[in-house]
Amino acid sequence: MTAIPFAISARHKGFNRAEVVDQNFIEFVQLWNGEVRAAPRDDAAVLPGSALDARGFRELLESQLISRHLDLMARVLRVQNKVFYTIGSSGHEGNAMVARLTRHTDPAFLHYRSGGFMAERFRKIPGMDPVMDSALSFAASKDDPASGGRHKVWGSKPLWVLPQTSTIASHLPKALGTAVAIEQARRIGHQLPIPDDSITICSFGDASSNHATAQTAFNTAAWTAYQKLPAPVLFVCEDNGIGISVKTPSGWVANNYQHRANLDYFFADGLDMAEGYAQVQRAVEHCRTTRRPTFLHLKTTRVMGHAGTDFEIEWRSIEELFAVECSDPLLRSAGIALESGLYSKDELLNLYEATRKRCFAAAEDADSRHRLTSLDDVMAPLAPYTPAAVKAEATRADYAEKRLAVFGGEAKLPEKLPPRHLAIQIGQALHDLLAKYPEALLFGEDVAQKGGVYTVTKGLNKTFKGSRVFNTLLDETMILGLAQGYANMGMLPMPEIQYLAYFHNACDQIRGEAASLQFFSNNQYRNPMVMRVASLGYQKGFGGHFHNDNSITALRDIPGLVVGCPSRGDDAAMMLRTLMALAKVDGRVCAFLEPIALYMTKDLYEAGDGQWQFEYPAPDQAMTLGEGRVYDEAANDLVIFTFGNGVPMALRAARTIEAELKWQVRVVDLRWLAPLNDAFIAAQARTAKRILVLDEGRKSAGVGEGVITAIVEGGCGATPLHRVVGADTFTPLAGAALLVLPGEADVVAAAKELAARS
Repeated sequence: MTAIPFAISARHKGFNRAEVVDQNFIEFVQLWNGEVRAAPRDDAAVLPGSALDARGFRELLESQLISRHLDLMARVLRVQNKVFYTIGSSGHEGNAMVARLTRHTDPAFLHYRSGGFMAERFRKIPGMDPVMDSALSFAASKDDPASGGRHKVWGSKPLWVLPQTSTIASHLPKALGTAVAIEQARRIGHQLPIPDDSITICSFGDASSNHATAQTAFNTAAWTAYQKLPAPVLFVCEDNGIGISVKTPSGWVANNYQHRANLDYFFADGLDMAEGYAQVQRAVEHCRTTRRPTFLHLKTTRVMGHAGTDFEIEWRSIEELFAVECSDPLLRSAGIALESGLYSKDELLNLYEATRKRCFAAAEDADSRHRLTSLDDVMAPLAPYTPAAVKAEATRADYAEKRLAVFGGEAKLPEKLPPRHLAIQIGQALHDLLAKYPEALLFGEDVAQKGGVYTVTKGLNKTFKGSRVFNTLLDETMILGLAQGYANMGMLPMPEIQYLAYFHNACDQIRGEAASLQFFSNNQYRNPMVMRVASLGYQKGFGGHFHNDNSITALRDIPGLVVGCPSRGDDAAMMLRTLMALAKVDGRVCAFLEPIALYMTKDLYEAGDGQWQFEYPAPDQAMTLGEGRVYDEAANDLVIFTFGNGVPMALRAARTIEAELKWQVRVVDLRWLAPLNDAFIAAQARTAKRILVLDEGRKSAGVGEGVITAIVEGGCGATPLHRVVGADTFTPLAGAALLVLPGEADVVAAAKELAARS
């Protein structure tokens, strides 16, 4: 290997480090004086003993140069406000080897330093231009084929690169989930959109490997492999030794991952393509042939800092910067190019400058294109909704024979049975949906043989077997990562989160990943799913905060997420059909909140009255997104807006109010909590003499705030109004829970307070 002269970098002590790195390459080539070999044939090794042939080296070098000049271009044009992103790939260009040795049909979830990988993967489909596509993304142009100008992401629909934002390891669970889904498809007879022997690729930095989300993916990968279940994921840890300014202890990555059971470790030198190519090749072939989770430790470096705003000279010694800049992989690639005889000095410098010119020309072109200029344009892919198609899908009932087989004959169809309570009807609806959608999967903690903590999923595992209804490990992050993986492979996942409080452990898998994918891919990729969550308060005999979580703020704050919450069984069945249709047709991410306290509720007013049991709706019945349910439409003395547990509570309180105040009371069940149907709320409020908003959630940031906003903005702000809500506290154990949750007496007292005002 030709030595890289330390003096090159040192001569530029006072310069901008991007300029230094650029000049280092030029001077390295100009000053190179090593021995030149006879140029090899295209199919011969680029250097003796290397597994990389000459043609492959040429193309990889071109990909490296494209990546480097895109970085340099971004640093120059950012200050001119022509590009809007400066986190670069400089020092990581060796990841182009991973792209070359994998297929464009291997789904890739990439680190943001993946310029080399992307440039090389573009070769897989003739006619695609990595420079122009990347320039459009840097410029936030509407013509950007990855995100339509919404973010600088590495992504491509034809190249199976699913866009990632600047996340820290949050993409690892869904990458593993996609690998598991590739194998799961075979078990359920699902046709994959990619070849059956595909693998998934997931790249990240050494600093990110320490993140809890990364650790949960590694643990689950090993947990899967331990059971001899295939999980063909190639984890590529691009180790540059630093995370922004925090150094990774020397040897940490190798020491931490080299001997992990059921996570197969490989090392590759990403700074030297002649040496590293065979090492990467071994890892890729191992992953593809064994179908085991594989950890590729790729040695890289980081030149030009974390991003354009990172002035390393302010916190890093100049000697250390010189040493890092001299480890630049492009200098080693230049040395190979010259030593092998593939390029003369002039030819290499001409290629370098031609690539620079190409990148700058593309950037200037991209800057002249249109950008997003309206809110409608920005939000267009966030929450697509085609009402007619969703209704047609939700009410589609062309699977009668499958229903008969699932339920055991005509007489046992749920619509033929007597009225039943919420838990039973959710279970019946899930049987229905799994019969209707052969690509649907239901999974989570305890959902299979046990049938869930509350037996809601009882019988599903027996009917649909373990390939479609199965238990997972106790890790909500990974449950939602699996859901995204199944969705990526064209399936319809129904993950269960055992309690709402447990969702908060894994919220970013929905907020930062699943719900953002349509937005950041311009609706080219989707994560359709229906997440079932046992929710809300008033659970008797098994309480405390973690089993009586009434806060859904974290869900309602996620852009594009649909949140539904039924209070009765027939509504639950119809809502589930609509949610599955929203996922199937529009790719929506949906949350279905199941009120635990109402699971087994049969009575409404008195014990034994059976008035909270309802007939099961036939499969051609569904509920329109945003459609509420109104009890006693004509009543207008008092209108109570509520949802979930609040509905039967409000109906019981209404009886007392009618008796004591002689008011006619209307109860409005919102049913859909995100997005709230503002027009429906305002329409109900306009005919009300008085309004109560009953929200069992906390006073701060609850659903009630959104309801009141809709009322006021709908022109009903002058109508006397009162809110009945939970306290701003966690829910305590036992009877003390009722001190912080609203009750019927609170609703009646609020009505009397309204009466006192008039």
